[in-house]
This record gives sequence, C-alpha cells and structure tokens, in this order.
Amino acid sequence: MFKKLLYALLVLAAGIPPLAVFSGEEKSPAEDTIRPAVVAGRFYPKSAEDLRLAVQNFLRDALPRTARKPLALVVPHAGYIFSGQIAADGFKQVEGESYDTVVILGTNHTTPGFDKISVHNGRGFETPLGTAEIDHSVVGPLLASCKDCLSDERVHKDEHSIEVQVPFVQVLFPKARIVPIIVGSADPAVAARFGEGLAAVLKNRRALVVASSDLSHYPTASQAEIVDPKVLAALASLDVARLKAVIETLMKRRIPNLATCACGEAPILASMEAARRLGARGARVISYLHSADTGLTGPERVVGYGSVVMTTEEGMIPLKERASEAPYSDSFDSAERKTLLAFARESIRRYLTTGTIPMARGFGENLEQHRAVFVTLKRHGDLRGCIGTTTADIPLGRVVGIMALKAALADPRFPPLDFKELPDTEIEISILTRPKETSLADIVPGRDGVVLTKGSKSALFLPQVAIEQKWDRDMMLDQLCLKAGMEKSCWREGARFSTFQAVIFGEEPKRSQ
Repeated sequence: MFKKLLYALLVLAAGIPPLAVFSGEEKSPAEDTIRPAVVAGRFYPKSAEDLRLAVQNFLRDALPRTARKPLALVVPHAGYIFSGQIAADGFKQVEGESYDTVVILGTNHTTPGFDKISVHNGRGFETPLGTAEIDHSVVGPLLASCKDCLSDERVHKDEHSIEVQVPFVQVLFPKARIVPIIVGSADPAVAARFGEGLAAVLKNRRALVVASSDLSHYPTASQAEIVDPKVLAALASLDVARLKAVIETLMKRRIPNLATCACGEAPILASMEAARRLGARGARVISYLHSADTGLTGPERVVGYGSVVMTTEEGMIPLKERASEAPYSDSFDSAERKTLLAFARESIRRYLTTGTIPMARGFGENLEQHRAVFVTLKRHGDLRGCIGTTTADIPLGRVVGIMALKAALADPRFPPLDFKELPDTEIEISILTRPKETSLADIVPGRDGVVLTKGSKSALFLPQVAIEQKWDRDMMLDQLCLKAGMEKSCWREGARFSTFQAVIFGEEPKRSQ
C-alpha cells in the first residue's frame, strides 16, 4: 500500500500526462458535451465522499484568510498529496465570498505545438463531486472578442491543471459556474490582449480568476528555496515585465536540472493582466513548499508549489522566511508530545481515508529541530509496525508524520494497517539523540539504543527493546546480528557499535473490548 503512496511520484508531483500533438485545426464541442474526470484516483481521491473530505480537511487546516476583496488566485496543480494544502491556503482567501463564475486558467502539459488559448465550450467538467456547469454567458462573448481564443476540447482532454481545481470550486461555491481555459502562450503581448478581453467580459460580474501553476521543476531543494521565492515575489508585484525578467535571469544561470521556474507561466501572466484590469492593486504570497517538504521525496529533485492572492488592496506582501532549525534539545513538554502523537495519528488516518496527508507546520520552534525519529505501532500490546530513520535532516513534525505512515504501511514484517485496526492501535514515538561510536564494554541494555555494523550490514535496536524482551547485553547483540542477516555471534569479532538514547513517549494503551 505504501508503494501506492509513492507510485508515479513525478506524475503526482509535477504532472506528466500523455501527450497529443496539436493539429492546428479548430474543433468546437457540442454545448451538451461533458468533459469526464481523467485524473480522479491519481491526482485526487476517486470517491465523492473521500474527495469532499480531503478538500474539507485541507480547508480546515489552511492558513487563515488575510486578503480583502480578492480578485484572482495562483494555486498549484500537482497531486493533492503533494500540493493540496498549498492550493487550499490559496482558496481559503476567498472562503465566504459569493461568486457566480470562476474562470480557471490551466497550462498546457499535453498538447505540443498548441500556442493559442482554448476556451472549453461544452456543458461542464465532471469530477466525483458531480458536474461543474460551464458559464456560457462568459464563454460566448470571450470567444467572439478574443482573437487568440478558440474552442478545441482536444487540448482539454487529458490536461489535469484545470480539473484538480474544480473540486475546490465545487466545495466552496457549489452554485458557481466555471470557465475552463487552457492558456498555451507565455508571450506577454498575448497575455495582455487576453487579460484585457477577459477583464472586459468579467466586469461587473461576481467572478474569480484562478491561475493553475506549479513553480520550479527538478532542482535540488536548496536551489528551489532560492528560485521559487524570487518568482513568487515578482508575481506578487503584479508586474509582468518583472516576472518575465526574473524567470529569464534564473534560467540563464543554468541551475542543474531546473527545467522551468513556473510550469503555468502562461496562465500566471494572463491572470496578472486580467486582475490588474479588474482593479487589483496588490498581491500577497500566502504559502510555499516544495515536494521534499512533504517527506515523500528526497531533496535531490523537487517541484515547488506556492499560493498567491491578488486583491484591490495596495502593496505587495512577499513570502515569509522559512523557519530556521531550532537549537538542539531533549526537552519536550506534555503539549509538544501530544502534538506529535496527534499528528502521527492524523497522518495515518488521513491517508487511509482520503489518500492525502496533512502538512507539518505550526508546531512551534522546539519541534523545528532536525532529529532522527522512530515510530512504533502496537495493537493489543503486540508490535504492529516500527520504522524510523537515523538521519537527522528534516524537522521533527515532518519526520514523525512520514515515519508514522511507513510504520503503518511499509513495515515488511506486517501487512499494511487497515483503517478498522487504527482505533485499537497505539502510537509510540522515539526521538533519538545523536549516535556515538562506543566500545562493547560501555553498552548498557535498556539505557542505550544500539547500532551494530559489520562489513556492509547493519541493524538497530531502540533502547526499550531490550527491556521489553528481557534481554541482557549478549542476548540483545545476538538478536541484533540476526536482524542484520548474520550469525548470532557476529558481534564478538570485527563489529562496530554506536549507541544513542531516546526520548520515548506514547499514547495511553487501548482498553481491550
């Protein structure tokens, strides 16, 4: 099951659907055509119940609304497990508003050669939540007045960047109609013409413009954390020329593996132009992360995600600086322990019910420490899963969430945890101290966790294991050898040892029924 979680990470993190070549021939759909959902079950949950719950969970956890009189949003379009929370942070800025029309500007992942603007002229877009009806009172005038626009449903057929935004619209604005538009050109002149035409059609309407775009593709995490804030700051300036210049400058630096600074550059430019003509005077960056921040991918190759709101309020509010690593401490108070345990449980529950995961944030400075962590699951007192990491390179909250998922789904000794088992499952967290090489004579069972290494093989026991199994030192080391796939007595010659301690805390044992 955990393999399913990690399946097609590039597809979910960045979106790589099948390609179709654009013939250049315009094809108008009949107005009763419904575009079916094509990424349900891949980019977001397939069942209506799970999808609605996923969106509601994201909106519940979203950063609070700070924008007044919002006109347009920029939100990401990766798989919800990666970018759903950042998208919800953006949509939270319009929660409580009343819109008749939501214009969704998507990018072109699927149709090489398409450099026009395709306005879908069918009846609706389908998701598991039903059919979002298309607003023909906007589509008709837009097609009539925009020389860069055409109607070709083939460009929309396999494109996910619009589809993944529709469930947020359906949950927040169930009576609103949508206008799905693929913007295939990042030419500023095209963006200006289209933005002017779109604003003219939307004038005096209760309408929202949503631009669908991820940020950098495939640099390292450290490079993304340099590139993406620059792009977001330029976007928030509402200055198209500045954004184009920033992107051009960044691409000229030839940053390794940087394929793009914004895969939805074209819809971003169009949204900026339309918003300015509708009265936008400022913008603010709401939130940002990259795919490695989820704990689901490594830092070597990431995709960035940000949310921005454009409003009638003056001024640009840039991205807040990322929290720095907190000072090392082994002191965790009761509230912090409860927070980590609750997040571990919510990570498992959320994935088992919706296929998504909560975002680790807002835990306080002490839980920003980069620590090695193990998460242990027990059911009716018996081990049900235990997985962790000895590498201390990501913040506590994030590593607790991902190790909880792995303990539930990826421990090879057990089948994946079923949702029905979760209420009877207890969670224990072990926060490890830094390991130190030591001699055999200095190992104390029960006090020390032990890492045994011999040749290319190694194995680890947490401090509590020896106590639970009633092992003395030699018995523990025998079992450690077996765990490493070696003979019992392997530790007696040529082995190296490291010891560590752990801050261990867990949920109250579940009472037997």
